[in-house]
Amino acid sequence: MTLNEFISKYDNENAIVLLEGKRLVAEHETKLLVQLGELLATKTKNMMFRSGNADGSDYYFSLGVTSVDRTRLEVITPYDGHRKKTNLAYETISLGGINLVADSEVVYQSKSNKKFSKLVDQYVDGKRDQYSIKAAYIIRDTMKALGYNEIKPATFGIYYDDLSNPKQGGTGHTMNVCNQNDIPIIDQSIWFDWLKE
Repeated sequence: MTLNEFISKYDNENAIVLLEGKRLVAEHETKLLVQLGELLATKTKNMMFRSGNADGSDYYFSLGVTSVDRTRLEVITPYDGHRKKTNLAYETISLGGINLVADSEVVYQSKSNKKFSKLVDQYVDGKRDQYSIKAAYIIRDTMKALGYNEIKPATFGIYYDDLSNPKQGGTGHTMNVCNQNDIPIIDQSIWFDWLKE
């Protein structure tokens, strides 16, 4: 998929594009993430961009988008005040302010991450401690893709991944949720070329 093909298909009023990935970004590639955020915000008119407000990829993509148009970036955070000093978004949605229903699709698909299944149950039941709060990150990652109530689902995901060990951790969880729900995704093996077009 070329940049022009992506824009032609996804630059519409309902498009929510995930811009996110690994916390560890190769130093010589940080500028490329910023450039992609700038490029997308400049060349598109309608799509909104969504992040999880994490350090690394999320931050660099967000720097690029907000250097052009801050009003087109929203973040979903795992709790109130998450990385508040570095949050560049125009709109922040905190998981802490959302009443999750135990049988919701977001909870169900968060529990598909077997490592966190019991912690997700504890979190939904109201437990907040150093262990159950880890579930907030997985739920946040699921919600970024699926949406929840008035939060629209993502229509596309653009990732910076560790290509030598792909789809691991929270980034891998979000990518898997996208795949399971027919939300198209790409990583830098595709979008690095967009910067050369």
